[in-house]
Amino acid sequence: MIQNLEDMIRRFCAYGLEFKDSDGFTHDWCTIIPALELAYKTSVHSSTGKTPAMLEKGCNPRLPEDTRRKDLIEIHPTASSFNLMLDKVKNHAKQSKNEAFDYAKQKWDKIHKVPDIKVGDLVLVSTVDFNNIKGPRKLKDSYGGPFVIVALHETNAVQVELSGELEKKHSNFAVSLIKPYQPADKELFPLRNPTTLTVPPVEQNEDKKIKKGGLGVKIRDNILSDIEIQYMKMNGWQNQKYLTQINS
Repeated sequence: MIQNLEDMIRRFCAYGLEFKDSDGFTHDWCTIIPALELAYKTSVHSSTGKTPAMLEKGCNPRLPEDTRRKDLIEIHPTASSFNLMLDKVKNHAKQSKNEAFDYAKQKWDKIHKVPDIKVGDLVLVSTVDFNNIKGPRKLKDSYGGPFVIVALHETNAVQVELSGELEKKHSNFAVSLIKPYQPADKELFPLRNPTTLTVPPVEQNEDKKIKKGGLGVKIRDNILSDIEIQYMKMNGWQNQKYLTQINS
């Protein structure tokens, strides 16, 4: 976003617009740069579907031309010249903004591709953010796995079924931190054992995570409300005899 703003300002200033009004005053980029800020704040963002002004203030700014009367016959020459300058500056600001955003989109689309992955695929997970793995840090593997993808979060992140040393790690990863697993070639590596990994059912995974992170954590923290106890009893939690002892 910062690079987009920099590119937008450079385009607006480098290929700037100079306007000379009827009074002989020349308006350069120093005096008309607020129009660029207005054009950016009133542009609809592709991700949020809202303008920055709407997200920040709750409303879009109103301009004098929005309340201008259209039934006026005579307009003062100074006001007419100022209105003409505003229209040209606004169009130039919108053009600079659109060109900067289109250029950034072209660069992004050129180096980024939508990953071709689906549930059940084997992937390797980057260990760049794992600082508590056993062994020397400089000998740590760059990637761990392979692990099975159990859920997709649109095209930006995936959920994998971690096991072994990484079992207690967070199971959601961005697509930039994973890469497809390629099995070893038997002709080149005949002594390497093939990887055998079964895909666990999603229902068992969710039940396992609920039991592991629900009852155990709440018992240790001694925080159980009446609604939580009722929910646990309805879903057949084990060790229900300890629930009354915890809250007593």
